[in-house]
Amino acid sequence: MSVIAALRRLLGNASGVAMTEFALGAPVLMLAGVYGVEQANFVLVNMKIGQLAVHIADNASRIGDTSQLKNRKIYESDINDVIIGAQIQAGKAVNVYKHGRVFISSLEVDTASGNQYIHWQRCRGAKAVNSNYGDEGDGKAGTLAGMGPAGAEITAEPGDAVIFVEISYTYQPLITGSIVANKEIRSIAAFNVRDSRDLTQIYQRDALKPDPVQACGAHKGEVILDAGGAMN
Repeated sequence: MSVIAALRRLLGNASGVAMTEFALGAPVLMLAGVYGVEQANFVLVNMKIGQLAVHIADNASRIGDTSQLKNRKIYESDINDVIIGAQIQAGKAVNVYKHGRVFISSLEVDTASGNQYIHWQRCRGAKAVNSNYGDEGDGKAGTLAGMGPAGAEITAEPGDAVIFVEISYTYQPLITGSIVANKEIRSIAAFNVRDSRDLTQIYQRDALKPDPVQACGAHKGEVILDAGGAMN
């Protein structure tokens, strides 16, 4: 067989076309698939963080004892229950307190000055980040227009309180971190307290065995309950 005949026969052989096309196209398809999965997961986590902020604010606005004869007191244990519930709702995959930080603030009106101020604030999460909207005690001097984005601040009414929740979370890539450029997720939510609430302070149910306070000076991660059900 001549060389020319052999070449003609080779050129007419199509038995490996499909395999060659697959080999050339597979990397592109895989890259597109990875990109789509990572982007979809980012959107899903973003949605979860937004829903979590609403969940926390709603629950924190409802807490308190069940007395109908006087303003309802709230306790540190109530806030701890809200924090534990948020971790359960977020799930292990998100692990909000390991990779993020939650701020729960009570926005009120100072009776002496009439100023908007943050009466108390509780925080949980290992992420080293500050609130974008203020810390406990801010506003006493009249420098706080409310809480929320500039120009769209939420304010409290005299004798009432608004529970304002802010979450800052660092997205954890599902496959690779090179697809999602901005991994910082922030979400806010706010609810008026549902019932007449004792706004003087947060109480302890048992002064001899006080419940842990989720102070904003600490950066505690995932909540772990001991054998007796007490949280770290």
